[in-house]
Amino acid sequence: MKKPRKPDIDTVGDHIAWSYANLARADAALQDESASYQRIHHIIRSKLFSGLKKGTMAMRSLYDDERIKMTAPKACCYCGSEDKLSVDHLIPRIRGGADDSDNLILACRACNSSKQGRDMLEWMKKKEAFPSILLLRRYLKLVARYCDDNDLLSIALSDALQRDLPFDLSLLPHVFPPLAELSLWVCPPDAHPLKPQVASRPPT
Repeated sequence: MKKPRKPDIDTVGDHIAWSYANLARADAALQDESASYQRIHHIIRSKLFSGLKKGTMAMRSLYDDERIKMTAPKACCYCGSEDKLSVDHLIPRIRGGADDSDNLILACRACNSSKQGRDMLEWMKKKEAFPSILLLRRYLKLVARYCDDNDLLSIALSDALQRDLPFDLSLLPHVFPPLAELSLWVCPPDAHPLKPQVASRPPT
């Protein structure tokens, strides 16, 4: 099968939409328990990206993510540890992250101390790690909401990358690790894997 061409990414909105569409493709493949991406997964990505760009589709609200946070096993969202849990700001408060519930997750003391005031993707990149699909989904929604509230979605990505923002736009992933290295959610070792209905079906 011919490899799909990466679309032109000109604006902040394009950048976020392409990352979110790739997340939806990965989510669909994980839910299907596929060892590799199939044609349907590429179609999901393509349709969602096109819909987000045209405004005919939108990211779901953070309600689904809050529901998962309430029902998932109480464990660190980064490593799955159940020991010495505390609240962490996904987008750090020191960098402008809000105290709202949407931006608050559980983290063990070790991860919280290691991450400190760094952006989640910046911290994970240094650790050579990749967030779970559902944690990344929450993060992308927060980034998208901030950019929408501050009229950044339509500006050139090259201009936005020069601004002092609460997060590093350059780290939003367009390329994901192999499916075998991805997980929907980080759960404690003795917990049942989390398989919620997520963004890709339906794709918004």
